[in-house]
Amino acid sequence: MQTIETTGKSVEEAKKTAASTLGVSVDQLNVTVLEETKGLFGKSTVRIRAEVAEAPAAKPARAPKAAKAAPAPKEEPAAEKPARTPRGKAAKKEEVAPAEEMAVAVVEAEEPAGTDVAATDADAKQLVDLIHDLVGRAELDVQAKVTQLNGRYVNIELDGKDVAYLVGKHGEVLNALQYLVNIIAGRAFNNGVRATIDGNNYRTRREQQLTAHAQRVADEVKKRGEEAVLDALPAFERRIVHKALSDYAGVATYSEGEEPNRRVVIAPAE
Repeated sequence: MQTIETTGKSVEEAKKTAASTLGVSVDQLNVTVLEETKGLFGKSTVRIRAEVAEAPAAKPARAPKAAKAAPAPKEEPAAEKPARTPRGKAAKKEEVAPAEEMAVAVVEAEEPAGTDVAATDADAKQLVDLIHDLVGRAELDVQAKVTQLNGRYVNIELDGKDVAYLVGKHGEVLNALQYLVNIIAGRAFNNGVRATIDGNNYRTRREQQLTAHAQRVADEVKKRGEEAVLDALPAFERRIVHKALSDYAGVATYSEGEEPNRRVVIAPAE
């Protein structure tokens, strides 16, 4: 009886490889799973032992089944949560309509006031090389390229067939990767430069969503004359809200609280 050991990303893929090597259909194999290893970002490896079973004389061998392709993970911007009940002595405790809770991943400390750091092309190359090293260790087909230098920030876009794994649901994997890159870069390079990482245009769509939400809340703040507190956001998303309302007449913004529960407050302008 012919026996072989093969590996693949799934049992079906390993079985298909074994069947091709042995010159038989998948249905003619007896399969034993020897090892299954789950790697980073949902990737896995399976090792099997396959042996050719003796087909019953009365039944002809069936045609091989087509291997099913694993679907790519979906990603989409997180749905906004409405602002909490406005604060203040005159504020009423109102119930806010429930909404899908945004996945707030790891956060980054906001830069101290007066920080004067400008990223260079050399800084950008160091960050791109760091990202390529990380995704290479995870065996992901992802390429990173610099799209813009903006003060101390290097904007980096990810591309490649595995980029969806690095975005994840509501961008939580992308946030975690960005945090990891900035932690490593801060210790290795110690130059104050940070990376903003995007994939599948997620950040652009998320920025548009946050900006529209902040402006709707600001209109409500002006109407009621009371402060409103947004849900906790990572530092780079809080900056989006501050920027969106920096020239918005009638309101002012500031942050309060400690990480990871630091929030943006939208208040009537004095």
